[in-house]
Amino acid sequence: MAFDFKKEYKEFYLPRNKPGIVTVPPANYIAVRGKGDPNEEGGAYQQAIGVLYSVAYTLKMSYKGKHKIEGFYQYVVPPLEGFWWQDDVDGVDYTDKSSFNWISVIRLPDFITKADFDWAVYEAEKKKKIDCSKAEFLRIDEGLCVQIMHIGSFDDEPAAVSLMDKFLFENGYVNDMSGNRLHHEIYLSDARKVDGNKLKTVIRHPIKK
Repeated sequence: MAFDFKKEYKEFYLPRNKPGIVTVPPANYIAVRGKGDPNEEGGAYQQAIGVLYSVAYTLKMSYKGKHKIEGFYQYVVPPLEGFWWQDDVDGVDYTDKSSFNWISVIRLPDFITKADFDWAVYEAEKKKKIDCSKAEFLRIDEGLCVQIMHIGSFDDEPAAVSLMDKFLFENGYVNDMSGNRLHHEIYLSDARKVDGNKLKTVIRHPIKK
């Protein structure tokens, strides 16, 4: 049976719909950086998603070809994630999505090396006929965070963030946003197929005592 990150690491992918504290260990990701409205048809964000999945599935299906990855086991491609921020904005201004900076990521199994990643980028470009040069092998160490399962539209996220902020205040923590510690979302639903009111999104913020 294929390894499924969501099932094996429920504390990171399937939190309850009320705030909780979690310490997230370092992990490797396929990442693409960019800026702009994620809803723009054919825009930079949607192109980035195409690159991420092309590389991710090239790695997942590598066992069927000549490139052998040491320690490989079959796995389910983890969900799409995103780190978001806006220049000179405290928090998130959902009314100005064109000003979003983002790092879109898909987690990699630990057995995938930088060399395997580089091979997959080359193969994805060759087979899919798309430019994957913006893809990078990125290690992220989130550390201490607060998170919540948000069910509903992305535009309704401020209500969930308010719950997290209240929880932090009551338990002696504060947000610790910085250039290296960002607003983080994990997308458990396909927004193209699921009604906006039923979207499941993990929202995670870095914190400190």
